[in-house]
Amino acid sequence: MPVTTLDERTALVVIDLQQGIVAAPRQPHSAAAVIENSAALAHAFREHGLPVVLVRVSFAPDGADQAKGRNEFPFPGGNPPEGWDRIVDDLTGHPEDIHVTKRNWGAFYGTDLDLQLRRRGITQIVLVGIATSIGVESTARAAHEHGYHVTLAVDAMTDSDAEAHQHSISRIFPRLGETGSTAEIVELLAATR
Repeated sequence: MPVTTLDERTALVVIDLQQGIVAAPRQPHSAAAVIENSAALAHAFREHGLPVVLVRVSFAPDGADQAKGRNEFPFPGGNPPEGWDRIVDDLTGHPEDIHVTKRNWGAFYGTDLDLQLRRRGITQIVLVGIATSIGVESTARAAHEHGYHVTLAVDAMTDSDAEAHQHSISRIFPRLGETGSTAEIVELLAATR
């Protein structure tokens, strides 16, 4: 379902647009295109006095706070490079933004994201970021389960695998909310404010 409406109290939630994640190859959209579209949405939200939440993933130097468990695709070992978890410059420099640090795929579990949104009366979130099938999808699922209306800006997200991105866009997101382009969301935001 294409995006139809934005609630009066909608927040933009930006997932993992940080130095170490945007540096990796991405498909089907480049990280630069995702950053550009996310920054355009952030600008529009700030212009309308609506919250922008910048979510980053980070871990303790010894990795003790990383999710544990057996899987077939283990997390790379070693220490990440200095500054890998720093939000990209295109989105920083706005003291009114909300900052959330997560240690899991999704931005709700183990963070104060839900508390930050509820205290501001937020009823809807617009999601953007990297990776579509991991951090964005996990956060969208949890947002839906928490009772938020969910909108996904599909040209402001990307993945390491184009098929995984497409699967999330076509099969998962329509069950969780509405999808639209950056331009459609900015236009709807301008028309409803």
